[in-house]
Parts: sequence; C-alpha cells; structure tokens
Amino acid sequence: MARQQSSRPAPSPGLLIVAKPAGMTSHDVVAKVRKIIGTRKVGHAGTLDPMATGVLVLGIERATKLLGHLTLDRKTYLATIRLGASTDTDDAEGDVTRTASAAELDEVTDASIVSGIGALTGSIEQVPSAVSAVKVAGKRAYARVRDGEVVDLPARPVEVYRFDLLGQRREAGTLELDAAVECSSGTYVRALARDLGARLGVGGHLAALCRTKVGPFELRSARTLEQLAEQPELTHDLSAAVAAAFGRRDVSAAEAEAVGHGKWLPASGLAGTYGIFGPDGSALALARDVEGLAKPLVVLAPR
Repeated sequence: MARQQSSRPAPSPGLLIVAKPAGMTSHDVVAKVRKIIGTRKVGHAGTLDPMATGVLVLGIERATKLLGHLTLDRKTYLATIRLGASTDTDDAEGDVTRTASAAELDEVTDASIVSGIGALTGSIEQVPSAVSAVKVAGKRAYARVRDGEVVDLPARPVEVYRFDLLGQRREAGTLELDAAVECSSGTYVRALARDLGARLGVGGHLAALCRTKVGPFELRSARTLEQLAEQPELTHDLSAAVAAAFGRRDVSAAEAEAVGHGKWLPASGLAGTYGIFGPDGSALALARDVEGLAKPLVVLAPR
C-alpha cells in the first residue's frame, strides 16, 4: 500500500528566538524544533553550552541563509560565580581541582571583589578554557582534552563592556556572586569566573549562566520549547528578521527583478551588510558595497 504524503504545508522562512533550557545542547534544541516546526531546514547561530540557558537564535527554511551573516558580536549574560572552588572545565560541570578553606574565603573582602572585577573589565587578554570550542590545528580544544592531551591555549584580546556585581551570598564555606556581563563574541564568561577566583586567591568557577541578549535579539522575545510546541509560530518572518538585524535598502520593481537573478546594483552607500527590499516590503537579498557596486551575498527571494 502506497504511503500517504504528509499534507502539512512547508513552514514559512524566518527566525525563532528560543529560550534554551539547561541540560540541552544547541543541536538538541535544533532537533526538537525540527519536529515542532516540521522541517529539516533549521540551523542555529551561536551555540550555548549545555549548562547555559537563554537566547538561542534559530533560522527556519530560507532564513538559515541569514545565520552566517548575522552580527552577533555583542552578548549579555546573567552569571553566578562560585568562589572557593576551581574546576577542570571552569564551570560547575567539571571536577573540582582545588578548594579554598573557610578562613581563606573570609579574607575575601567586598573591596577586593570590586577591584578584581574592575581588572577584568574593558579590553583584556583572556585565555579560553581548555575545554572550549577553540580550534587547535584544526581540532576543537575540548576534543583534544577528551583524548587525553594537555592543551595550552594562547591569550587573545576580548572586550568586556560591562561586568557589574549584582549581589553576593556568603554562607559557611561558600561565596557566590551574581553578575551581569556584556561582552564581545569570543569572550568566555567561565574564564572570567576562573580568572576572578585566581585574582582573589581562592579559585572560582561558573555556577550558572543565562544569555539575555545576543545582537538585537533579547530574552524577553524568546519562547520556550513548550510554548513553541503549543503554538509553533515564528518570532520574526524573513523580512522582519532582515529588517531587525541589518541596514535597509529599498529598490524599484526593475531593480528587484535584477536582484532576484543575482545581478549587481549600483552601490548603496551603506556600511557593512544590508538587506535589499522590494516595493512590497519583502526582503530580496543581503548585499554589501564592493568597489562602487552592491554585491549580493545571499538571494532570499524564492526562485
């Protein structure tokens, strides 16, 4: 007996802003959304560690073409840093490698915490965690560590625009800090926790992390997987997604037809990557000015 084809229509292209739960990888979330939305064409922009929660940007259908062009180089987090214990992963999922005594923690003053945070704010040189996704000779650092290799990663420049202490909890043998961190892409908040603990002489690691904003996308517009399962709707359709994330250039009907065929237009004068929109307001392409011409990077109009 012939198998019946699904009558479910193909989903519209656009972006989903998901509130990732703890305990899931970014790929786990993609797999879940593929089932909810009903398409294999789902991708993510900017991974989150399994222990982390918060904003994860997903592209659906043709909007997956946007993911590599999104400017997501500024990120905001709420972090809980546990002082007094170092781990081999710089977060709560690793094995404890050193524990400070209660007396050592008692010597950590409020002023020293503020000073330590200040030293890790601004333009700094940061050594990524050994179990990070940084590539070493073409292989991820965490994979090399998993294979028993000792990995020494060089420091690299990052920007910590804001590192604000929101509160602290002192209990017997523990000291936890809540902080808001706004930083550049490539900054490891768990490395900030590690380095703050080292500066204070008691060790430290990241106990919890929530990404509240990445690029223009915020947690307040994100939806849980449970909410998506009940109401599988896009956060931004394709045109709204392009308008939210890129500069805008509106073109005539004749220019729109040319763009749809991948042809170059005269330069726009806009800096960086921008969206080209047709007379009906639909996003047709992403482009960038190159030597007096607008070079299409991605054609979004349906063929």
